[in-house]
Amino acid sequence: METSYLNKFKKLNNIMVIYLFMVFLIWLKTYFVQITQFKLGIENLLQQFLLFLNPLGSSLLFLGIALLFKGRKKYYLLFGLYFFLSFLLYANVLYYRFFNDFITLPTLTQTQNFGDVSSSLFSLLKPYDFLFFFDFIMLLILFAVKFIKIDNRNLKRKQKLGLFAIGLLLSIGNLILAETDRPQLLTRGFDRNYIVKYLGLYNYTIYDGIQSTRASAQRVLASSDEITEVVNFTQANYAKPNPEYFGIGKGMNVIYFHLESIQNFVINYSLNGEEVTPFLNSLTQDENTLYFNNFFHQTAQGKTSDAEFMIENSLYGLSRGSAFTTKSGNSYQAAPGILGQQGYTSAVFHGNAGSFWNRNEMYKSLGYTNFFDESYYDDVDPEQMTGYGIMDKPFFQKSVPLLNSLKQPFYAKFITVSNHYPYTMNQEETSIEPATTEDKSVDNYFQTARYADEALNNFFDYLKKTGLYDNSIIIMYGDHYGISENHNTAMEKVIGKEVTPFESAALQRVPLFIRVPGQKGGTIEEYGGQIDLLPTLLHLLGIDTKKYIQFGTDLLSEDHNELVPFRNGDFVSPTISSIDEKFYNSKTGKVIQDEQTIEAKRLLDKVTTTLSLSDKVVNGDLLRFYTPKNCKPINPNDYFYTRTDNDKE
Repeated sequence: METSYLNKFKKLNNIMVIYLFMVFLIWLKTYFVQITQFKLGIENLLQQFLLFLNPLGSSLLFLGIALLFKGRKKYYLLFGLYFFLSFLLYANVLYYRFFNDFITLPTLTQTQNFGDVSSSLFSLLKPYDFLFFFDFIMLLILFAVKFIKIDNRNLKRKQKLGLFAIGLLLSIGNLILAETDRPQLLTRGFDRNYIVKYLGLYNYTIYDGIQSTRASAQRVLASSDEITEVVNFTQANYAKPNPEYFGIGKGMNVIYFHLESIQNFVINYSLNGEEVTPFLNSLTQDENTLYFNNFFHQTAQGKTSDAEFMIENSLYGLSRGSAFTTKSGNSYQAAPGILGQQGYTSAVFHGNAGSFWNRNEMYKSLGYTNFFDESYYDDVDPEQMTGYGIMDKPFFQKSVPLLNSLKQPFYAKFITVSNHYPYTMNQEETSIEPATTEDKSVDNYFQTARYADEALNNFFDYLKKTGLYDNSIIIMYGDHYGISENHNTAMEKVIGKEVTPFESAALQRVPLFIRVPGQKGGTIEEYGGQIDLLPTLLHLLGIDTKKYIQFGTDLLSEDHNELVPFRNGDFVSPTISSIDEKFYNSKTGKVIQDEQTIEAKRLLDKVTTTLSLSDKVVNGDLLRFYTPKNCKPINPNDYFYTRTDNDKE
């Protein structure tokens, strides 16, 4: 009996059977991965059905490409395509575990970063990950033992057309159903999560490719006429400086501290009776320091580089990839260039490779006169290194002679790395016990945050001894979240309440400290984001920003816009917040009533317009068509960062 069934199966053992069997396998595998590995926010039966349906149409179409070939080639291509889909699925799982996001084509160009993130990669691996390729290996074995035999017969043209028609109809039907639940799915908003939820990972990949191609083509097709709309928008939203603060730091040095992965919840947080960041906590009470407790990071896939991009330009980072890696050849009106024309020397200090995030090229376009990368830091003990550069304490210590070499006034930025995922460090260097949430990343986060706090405190002692402390505007900001949504269960133990979507948005607060010598300090409740730092700084230095194209507004201005857009199209404000397509009362955290949605939709439209216009500026390189009066365009060829033998003497 068993032999007869086997013979019947072998009679069916042709390319059609193998193709449909592989479609079935990749369909179910993709569905299972999408519901278990990604947090897509399924809210109703239709969304659940679409999540089940969407891999089927794309699997039929993708694997169907192999049927267009003849003979043995169609088998080789079928296996190759199956492996590609499996690899794409797994690659997105790994990326999602780290970034809580999906891979885009621009992120694949960031190859110079791969070597530095290897330590983080291993921490993302799970014991069950081999199952992602188990089906493919089994298929190879069946092929190797000739259980799956090559059938040189080709499908008839009608059969091929029929299969492609079914795949296409399923995909179109999928899109129609998706549009009924979320109108304008492909044209409204910036959130990749929705595309994957409604259309599936493979269709998302096609969508992303089209969007990336369109963005690349924007520069070629851009014209000087497009800048007019942008100028009108930014000038209409300009916030005039507050007379109380305008020019109070004129002529002073500027020192930025880019605090890796420091979130605001850690400020004034105690673990087992100990302050996690005692030094930063003390600054909230400093008589000359302004502490902003409603300040949000606005980064996307570019993470650290997005934060830098925003504070230097007051332009939003890209929705896909990093402007540092894909738009370094653009024209910019950045802080180093603007201040350079005011007699400032500028420098970045970073104990990592200059090529990481393409900084050694992007900084030239921003107008930095100096970039001190890892090549300038000699005799570093290997134990003082992390996967992302030099630990903060030796980094600051070895930065002292480099800082002393700068002509004053200077604009300097220090990029720290110790408090970086996966938050591991030599336990002999720690001064606080880890948390006990049973989530290793969350538990260790407090140890690396304490270390970063101590390193900053030590460097402030140096600034005080040299007099720089009393002649410098000092700005400290968190660059992006440290604990992603993938760790919400542990974070609930940390903050003592459920991490709802609203609460998750609240956790995107990062600390901002601005210290101006002689200026009265205090806590500022204003809502703001990284996009607002450049106009705030320039006004403190007595430079009016009205002539520049900037999408942020002065945090200290009475006209400051407290609407804070996120890169995915969500937003927060003191009254209304929009998260995952729901509107919330920002004070209570409750979903707002229908009568309030008119104002909420107005704010959402403004966010969409803001992000779209910023994207138009960056993707179209529109600043090449606009030079403010009395401003000289930055020439990247004027800058050279490679360390020479003379520098080493």
